[in-house]
Amino acid sequence: MTRILRYFVLTLLFLSLTLMSSPASAADKPVKVYILSGQSNMVGIGQVTGGGSRWGSEFIDPVLSVYAGKYDSDIDYEKVDPTKTLKLESFGGVKPTPYPGGGTQIVRGSIQIKTTGVYEFRPGYGGSTQNFMEVDGKEVYRGEPGRNAVHTQVKLTAETKVPFKITYLTDQANGLGWIARSDIPGTLATVVKQDGKFPYLIDKQGNWVERKDVWYKGVVTAGANKWLSVGCGAGSNNIGPELGFGHMVGEHHDEPVLILKASQGNRSLGWDFLPPGSEQFEDNGFVHAGYKDSPARWEKGSKPKPINWYAGKQYDDCFGAAHEVLKNFDKEFPHWTGRGYEIAGFVWWQGHKDGGEPHASRYEQNLVHLIKTLRKDFDAPKAPFVIATIGFDGWKMTGPHKTVAEAQLAVSGDKAGYPEFRGNVLTVETRDFWREPEVSPRNQGFHYNQNAETYMLVGEALGKGMLELLKAGNQP
Repeated sequence: MTRILRYFVLTLLFLSLTLMSSPASAADKPVKVYILSGQSNMVGIGQVTGGGSRWGSEFIDPVLSVYAGKYDSDIDYEKVDPTKTLKLESFGGVKPTPYPGGGTQIVRGSIQIKTTGVYEFRPGYGGSTQNFMEVDGKEVYRGEPGRNAVHTQVKLTAETKVPFKITYLTDQANGLGWIARSDIPGTLATVVKQDGKFPYLIDKQGNWVERKDVWYKGVVTAGANKWLSVGCGAGSNNIGPELGFGHMVGEHHDEPVLILKASQGNRSLGWDFLPPGSEQFEDNGFVHAGYKDSPARWEKGSKPKPINWYAGKQYDDCFGAAHEVLKNFDKEFPHWTGRGYEIAGFVWWQGHKDGGEPHASRYEQNLVHLIKTLRKDFDAPKAPFVIATIGFDGWKMTGPHKTVAEAQLAVSGDKAGYPEFRGNVLTVETRDFWREPEVSPRNQGFHYNQNAETYMLVGEALGKGMLELLKAGNQP
C-alpha cells in the first residue's frame, strides 16, 4: 500500500512539473491583433452581389391556393383540390395582397425578368421564409425549420415567361420576397460561385462562411462587429482586404485573431493622417501644416486662420478609437475574457488623396514616420508592418499616383533605403490586380471599379506578406 501511495504521489508531482514547464496551449495564449488602416479602399468597396431588390413586377398572374391541413410532404398538392383560391392583385413590393391564412398555402404564377442572367431568389420575410420555391420546375430555395436556407441559382432569359411555385410551411405566409442577379461581372458572388475562385469563402450549400477563429471589429467606418465573413466593408454588401487577409493569418495562427480596422475614406497621409511629430515645411511660397496645425497651408509670412479640422485629426480619430477598443478588451470581446492580446502586425492601404503635390513627393518620408509612430503608439516595436501599393489603372498608372506607389515600394525592407526595416516592413504590389470597368460592377476607378476580385487579391497579398515577415522570425 505504501508503494502504491508513493507511486501515486510521485506521478502527481511529475505531472505538475510537466504542466508548469510546458508552453501554454493555444487556448491560453493572448489573442493576435492586427490593426488595418487606410482610406476608402481599406474601408472596403468591393461588391458582394449586384444587390438584392424587392420583387414585384417580375411576377405575372400569381394565384394563391389554400389546401386543408398543415403541410404534409407525402401529399402531392398538384393532385388535390384547394379549399380556397385567391388571385393576388399585389405580389411583392412593400404591401402585397394579404394571404387568408389557414391550411397549406401555395402560390403559383409566372416570372418574366428583363435582363438575362443568373438569379437568386429569397422568398418570404420572418416566419414566411420557411418555404420551398421552384422556378421553371427547379427548386431554387429551400427554407426548413431549424436549418440554414439553401439557395440554388437559376439562369433566366430576358422576356421569357417561366412558371414558379412557392409552398409555404407555416401559417405566416405572405407575398414578400427579394431577387438578386448573381452573375454581375466582378461581384464576389460571380467570382466565387460562377468563376470558382476563392472556394474557401463558401460552404457546400453555397452559403458564405464565417471564420470562427477570426473576429472582425471596425471603428470610425466599416463598423461591423462579428466573426469574419462578407459584409465587413463599407456595408453589408461590401468587402475590403480584411477578408482575404483574415483567412491567411487565421490559417497561420493557432491562437484566435482580431482584425481591428480603423479607416476612413477620402483621407490623405500628408494632411488628415499626418502622424504626431510631423513638422511644418515650406513649398512654393506656402507653409504647409505640421501635426495639429490648421489650415492645411497658408502663405508664408501671413497669419493662418484655423478651420474645423487639423493636420493629423484622422490619425487621432482612427487610432484613438482603436486604443479605446483595446483598453476595454474584455468588455468588447467577452468570448476572450481574461486572455489578453498582443499586437501581431499593422497593415496600411491608402494613397489616392495624396495623388497631388506636394503630398506625393513627401509620401515616402510621411510613410516612414507613420510606421515608426504607430509602432511606438501601440507599444509594438517589433510588430511586422505590411503595405499595399495603390494600383489605379494598373501598370498604366502615371503622374503623382505613380509617385505615391513608388514611395510605398521604397520603404519596403527588401529595398536598400531603410536597413532598419529589413525583415519587418514589406510592401506588396497591387497593380496586377487592377480590373477594367467592363469586367466590374461599376466604372469607378478610384474604388477599383468595386471589383471584389481586386479586393480579395489585395487582401491575400497582404496576408502572404505578413506571413513572410512572421515566418522570418518577426513574431511580436
